Amino acid sequence: MKPWSFENGVADTFDKYVREQLPWYDLATDATAYIVKNYVPEGGLVIDFGSSIGNMIAILQETIQQRDVAYTAIDNSAEMADRLHLRFAEAHNVCVMAGNAMTLNYGHPNVSILFLTMMFFPVAKRAEFLRKLVSNTESGGCIIIVDKVCDHRGYFSTVMKRLAWHWKVLQGAKAEDIVNKELALAGVQIPIDSNLLNSYGAQEFFRMGEFAGWVIEV
Repeated sequence: MKPWSFENGVADTFDKYVREQLPWYDLATDATAYIVKNYVPEGGLVIDFGSSIGNMIAILQETIQQRDVAYTAIDNSAEMADRLHLRFAEAHNVCVMAGNAMTLNYGHPNVSILFLTMMFFPVAKRAEFLRKLVSNTESGGCIIIVDKVCDHRGYFSTVMKRLAWHWKVLQGAKAEDIVNKELALAGVQIPIDSNLLNSYGAQEFFRMGEFAGWVIEV
């Protein structure tokens, strides 16, 4: 089985797919966007790491325009980056960067968003990436992280896995597709360790099954 990839047409079906797999996607997206509004100042900079097709940008368009915010959308999928270029071609405050978030130079953001992103970073490089990001963030800003976690232990972790699959089935996903995706994610998607975030005083604002969201204030 081929490893999971964000290429090969994923961008074309992203909206339907992500809501099928994550029934809480819109809730967490809206919550994240609202938190951004509370931290980004006039003329500020927002960096969206792993921005996919730009749903977060769409929600924040009014704020971006009203506060003259510079919004940098980064994605290492060529298909996602192409879709971003097309979707926001007329948005002069939105800059799209295609490439590896861990190696690109992105400036000094007021707010950074990592929405379902860090679980795809190599584990060995996550601590250094976060250290650099915290160091580069402007005072009074924040880092918002929503991701899959490996906090649960014992039988409860099995219950949470079953709950995630239960939701997917309720949204219309086929059992065979669920299993195939899980197998394809081996070595590609590895849940994050919340202890890494806690070392920076991360505060939790969202939790649903195997996923959670935090804010790191700087």
